[in-house]
Amino acid sequence: MRLIIAVDGPAAAGKGTLAKSLAAALGLPHLDTGLLYRAVARQMILKGLDPAADSGEQTAQALQPEDLLRDDLRVPEIDRGASSVATQPPVRSALLRRQREFATASGAVIDGRDIGTVVFPDADLKFFVTASAGVRALRRYQQLHGTGARDESALSALTAEISARDQKDAERPVSPLRQADDAVLIETDDMDAGAVLAHALSIVRSRFPA
Repeated sequence: MRLIIAVDGPAAAGKGTLAKSLAAALGLPHLDTGLLYRAVARQMILKGLDPAADSGEQTAQALQPEDLLRDDLRVPEIDRGASSVATQPPVRSALLRRQREFATASGAVIDGRDIGTVVFPDADLKFFVTASAGVRALRRYQQLHGTGARDESALSALTAEISARDQKDAERPVSPLRQADDAVLIETDDMDAGAVLAHALSIVRSRFPA
């Protein structure tokens, strides 16, 4: 089955988990485009550049596959850096062709924030995955610290940070985060990863029966 499926949504809503599982279930490649922006931010910091103030164009153009394999790309510093470099039109342009080339040959499940609106506006199927800021903050906190006793002040700060990033992503002038008009909305506050996957697969199979 050669399909291009776009999965968009805000941070920690579950879009990456869904996209990866959906790709495996359908036998399609998966691309986490957010990881590209995270890798650009990390490489900029390693070079002594500030993702919020300096141009990331050359860094994006020089990005290597191994840069996406680092184990320090999902930390708060890089959350902020990725959000900043994603506002830079030259960075988005440098990464756009890479994203399109990845999926065009054999189809793919691609997740990000502008896949269904900008990268693949004609995708075969689009999902928009979201959840409340509080639920998303708890998920990100547990990714970072495990499921033991919670530091409520740290969790509160993370909730505020996620809300601020939502606003920044939605208000950026280039490729803002928004739900495509033809995207299927999936709200994951009360759904675990298995339920989200089952729901998405049912939609895929109803629209594209084998």
